[in-house]
Amino acid sequence: MANYNSVSVLWIDSDLENANTLIDKIKTQNINVTLIHPEELSRELEINHDLAVISLNKNISDLAKLKAVQASQGAVIPIIARVCRHNFELGIEAMSNGAKTVIPIQLEDTDELTGKIKSLIPSHVESRNSSSYVFADPASRKLLALTERVAGAEVAVLLNGSTGTGKEVLAKVIHEASSRHSGPFIAFNCAALPESLAEDMLFGHEKGSFTGASSSKPGLFEQAQNGTIFLDEIGEMPMQLQVKLLRILQERKVTRLGSLSSVDLNIRIVAATNKDLKQAILKGVFREDLYFRLSAFKLTIPPLSERPLDIIPLAEQFLKSEMGNGKLYSLSQDAKDQLVSYRWPGNVRELNNVIMRAIVLTNDETIDTSHLIFDDLYIADDTRKSSHLIDGFSNNALQFNQADEGLSSSESLSNVVKNSEYQTIMTALKSTRNRDQAAQILGISTRTLRHKLQRLREDGMAVTRAYAR
Repeated sequence: MANYNSVSVLWIDSDLENANTLIDKIKTQNINVTLIHPEELSRELEINHDLAVISLNKNISDLAKLKAVQASQGAVIPIIARVCRHNFELGIEAMSNGAKTVIPIQLEDTDELTGKIKSLIPSHVESRNSSSYVFADPASRKLLALTERVAGAEVAVLLNGSTGTGKEVLAKVIHEASSRHSGPFIAFNCAALPESLAEDMLFGHEKGSFTGASSSKPGLFEQAQNGTIFLDEIGEMPMQLQVKLLRILQERKVTRLGSLSSVDLNIRIVAATNKDLKQAILKGVFREDLYFRLSAFKLTIPPLSERPLDIIPLAEQFLKSEMGNGKLYSLSQDAKDQLVSYRWPGNVRELNNVIMRAIVLTNDETIDTSHLIFDDLYIADDTRKSSHLIDGFSNNALQFNQADEGLSSSESLSNVVKNSEYQTIMTALKSTRNRDQAAQILGISTRTLRHKLQRLREDGMAVTRAYAR
């Protein structure tokens, strides 16, 4: 599997020895190469790569096999065909059958070869490497291949996935991989604002259309002209706005509040939800006709727990983003093991929180298990704690008297959770000396932290009045 921040190339060649010599040279150019023999081309082969290089001898039969494997998996990646310098006809035939370019087998200039490879990698491949979505796991690679294929078609896309899985990031991948990549990408959370404000933001208004409208203002649909608008949490959109959105999808026009004329739109709509919209339709809170308009193509983003090979590359990417403070953070092997074994109910967003907390808590550049504070540790009603999480937190002075036979198992668990919550909160407070910053580290609001501290103090925990106020 390719490293998450490098170009991944599948190299098909019958002359493995000579191919290896050339590959060893280009690997130094941030290119990760997987070498296989043409006999390994089958439907079982995972096309989890950004580009393919195939060496052809007498005919294009191996190229045809590669195209068949791609077609079976819905993978669309550029292909470079290597042919003998004197076999001009074979090169033309390869181009006619799907190869993006042809280079001579005799070419030994690695700079020229790597230049050809990188020139055929779409720009979004590099841009995604700096995003919060990683395509290292086979499940992610399959999703990426399908996403890039859908991106090339002018169809509405509905993204479905749990909170924190990276729906907006995938929407940006669709935008960057489409013909609209040079246009704007506008994101809007349908659950973030009251209906009246949301309507104004989406559709815009004319001067004097309501009290305080001192000037005309285009809405987000107009701002997304020639680009993409991303409607997150579409399942939370009020019914009245659903009606107006349906009209926009049907007519490709938008009318500002207070205007009698419409503006023609040239936009692509990508929507996302963490809800079952079919159930919402049955409950009468979501329009069926709008659902079918939005879901011309549906993409389901698997939770982080179902793409475990993404966890460590993502964590390392988050650490890399903090290099601006002059430190080069790394994960110990024990920390990696714990990250991979955790179930990540909060998905990528929770992983980011865990890494940010670890950076605050470590005194050097190595993140160990003692620096990992998981959200599950302070969710009181979650009885699905893994023993390794509790053990991993013991270095933060988690205390649990297992010998107390007077307590029921539920009471014992309650004490574990209460103590772990206390230690987690106090560690954050001591490291920051600031309640607002501590709340940010813990991934909760300051108000929630204040209530938690007050409750812990009432339960007899050692919380100063200054923290509990």
